[in-house]
Amino acid sequence: MSTVKAMIFAAGLGTRLRPHTNDRPKALVEVGGKTLLQHVIERLKKAGVTEVIINVHHFADKVENYLKSKDNFGVKIHISDERDLLLETGGGLKKARKYLDGDAPFIVHNTDILTDFDLTKMYAESLNNQAIATLAVRHRETSRYLLFSNRTKKLTGWKNIKTGEVKSARRAKNPHSLAFSGVSVLHPRIFDFMLEEDAFSIIPVLLKAAKTENIFSYQHDDSFWLDVGKLPALAEAEAFLKSKIIL
Repeated sequence: MSTVKAMIFAAGLGTRLRPHTNDRPKALVEVGGKTLLQHVIERLKKAGVTEVIINVHHFADKVENYLKSKDNFGVKIHISDERDLLLETGGGLKKARKYLDGDAPFIVHNTDILTDFDLTKMYAESLNNQAIATLAVRHRETSRYLLFSNRTKKLTGWKNIKTGEVKSARRAKNPHSLAFSGVSVLHPRIFDFMLEEDAFSIIPVLLKAAKTENIFSYQHDDSFWLDVGKLPALAEAEAFLKSKIIL
């Protein structure tokens, strides 16, 4: 895998992790003796990433000071400042465009996702498919699912099982429902499909792009995956790290 850039979404308020986030951002909550941000940066470095963009909002100064104290973990880091307005995943990506534009795909990784699937393999697969996006997905219970063609593995839509809402991007017979894992490989062409407003989710951008572009699933049911953005998950994360499974 050639050297690539990556963006870490680290601007969230971390309300589900209170009281841990009463005095720090979610990105600086520790599990296994390391912050969530350090876990993700080290994972990206292992995959060959040398340039990282991190968006900040909640306790932004603490994130900046922390990175400075760690010498940026030996990678080039850009801060995408969202202090004035939290932009969500789509708006956050749009604001960081100047750091991510070019000809090469980049990785996007939520700061509260702890997983051990092979990022290098996912990136290579996205390159081979010449995809505008490749989305890490798996079977798990959630309220919102991405829909993929069983035959082509291309994104065809989205559904919310609580409200019954369905959004279609392509026609597909009996599409496969998979949960998004908070990790993706995106090509800079994705910026052509951004919404006009400032703050928005990445999901409508992906659905808009999927009408004319190829967006593939990268299924990783055989790997460990955990959303550490919720209090009950912290103990499970600690147990996983103590099991000496190396990210």
